[in-house]
Amino acid sequence: MILSMTGYGKASAEFQGKKITAEVKSLNSKALDLSTRVAPIYREKEMEVRAMITQSLERGKVEFSLWIEQLEQVDACPINGELAAAYYRQMLDISNKYDIPEPDDYWHTIIRMPDVLSRNEMSQELSEDEWIVARGVVQQSIDQLIAFRRQEGEALQHKFEEKLDNIATLLASIEPYEKLRVEKIRQRIIEGLAAIPDAQYDKNRLEQEMIYYIEKLDINEEKQRLANHLQYFRKTMEEGHGQGKKLGFIAQEMGREINTTGSKSNLAEMQNIVVKMKDELEQIKEQVLNVM
Repeated sequence: MILSMTGYGKASAEFQGKKITAEVKSLNSKALDLSTRVAPIYREKEMEVRAMITQSLERGKVEFSLWIEQLEQVDACPINGELAAAYYRQMLDISNKYDIPEPDDYWHTIIRMPDVLSRNEMSQELSEDEWIVARGVVQQSIDQLIAFRRQEGEALQHKFEEKLDNIATLLASIEPYEKLRVEKIRQRIIEGLAAIPDAQYDKNRLEQEMIYYIEKLDINEEKQRLANHLQYFRKTMEEGHGQGKKLGFIAQEMGREINTTGSKSNLAEMQNIVVKMKDELEQIKEQVLNVM
């Protein structure tokens, strides 16, 4: 069963008055493109988190976040009064020196300056017990994303099967037109010669040339190769995840055979069928980009 690269997972757990939450989401990408946002208290474990994600997800554009929320009443975040006063003096000096109007609300500006508020979270140390809980939350979010990918992969596989069946049906529908096409080509050549006044030609040589010309337009090899590619695509899907690039290459080969069939058709009905096959294949190509 194939896996999709699109997925989402989220998990939470409580530990000593705080809620630990991990969220991970992924989209399609040629390789693993990982970005992480981790709460400062877990920063020392960021490399371990990245290793967990890399080993489990393999490919995709992955965004991961790990944060905490306080559930119990905590002390107010302390304000660095000396630093706030220093910022205030600097702002007054700059206003006077450069004749810049003073702000209406100094406090609103100062409180947003670096390090005026001392985050308790920054000064906390990570205990081993808390990390065990947080690590479990990370793993749960990854497991949820993988389950999501599996579910999406199953839907993709059903879609591919439908499109492959459609192409196989269209391919079979070409056959009745092949004999008609040969006869029309033969008739067109004979009528063209008949339209030339006093045209002299060797009928045996004409027959040989028509056979050679018609053989060049024969599409049996293309039909056989396309049928083989359809079967190979199905077989590859059953090999499990990690086949996305391979499926993309098979789809390219399918397109090559369909295009050659179209260029050899020389019959409107056959070319219409080829256009329909191309449409089905394009839908496969669009979706195969999401396959692991």
